[in-house]
Amino acid sequence: MSEPRVVIVDDQALVRIGFRMILTARGIEVVGEAGDGGEAIEAVRRLRPDVVLMDIRMPTMDGLEATRRILAESPDCRVVMLTTFDLDRYVYAALAAGASGFLLKDVTPEHLAAAVRLVNTGDALLAPSITRRLVERFAVGDHGPTQPAVHRDLAVLTPRELEVLTLMGHGLSNAELATELTLSEATVKTHVARIFAKLSLRDRAQAVVLAYETGLVSPGDRTPGA
Repeated sequence: MSEPRVVIVDDQALVRIGFRMILTARGIEVVGEAGDGGEAIEAVRRLRPDVVLMDIRMPTMDGLEATRRILAESPDCRVVMLTTFDLDRYVYAALAAGASGFLLKDVTPEHLAAAVRLVNTGDALLAPSITRRLVERFAVGDHGPTQPAVHRDLAVLTPRELEVLTLMGHGLSNAELATELTLSEATVKTHVARIFAKLSLRDRAQAVVLAYETGLVSPGDRTPGA
């Protein structure tokens, strides 16, 4: 796969400059920048990037609303949220809207480049267990709307696929799924791909969110194998 084309969105020019230098030095092309959500939408329309690094808190239009609009217009684009605070309350809503994960702004240069390349392959940025902790904190309670972006009927899944989705909701990796279900990793990957296709999911982050929103997994449930 060719190197991803990236747009960086942040209201602080120094952050944009720093991220641009990091990515460019590692062979990743930064095709544009934006200082708020409205500018981000226009930049994505014009430049058609593969990945958008999106700040959450910005004036005029925040990153959450911009993410919703960008993914509605460009569903193949990958959005990674940038935040100063670990487990920012808005990140859950961003994942539910279709973002592929989030990064803290103090991320190391190596991790930043690796993250951009990872989401460009169609995978989720976060380790499933990290996503699970995030969802457990914000999937319940008065934290604003948490409706799925698209209605998904779990009846389209086979019993085995439903089992795999439930375990993904618990944060299990493919290797852990294979062990838990006594299957090969190749078979697990096939099940995961079919789940994504049937439920119109972009990646594991959305799968974890969906598992909570549909009640397959509840906060406080015991993780299988624990």
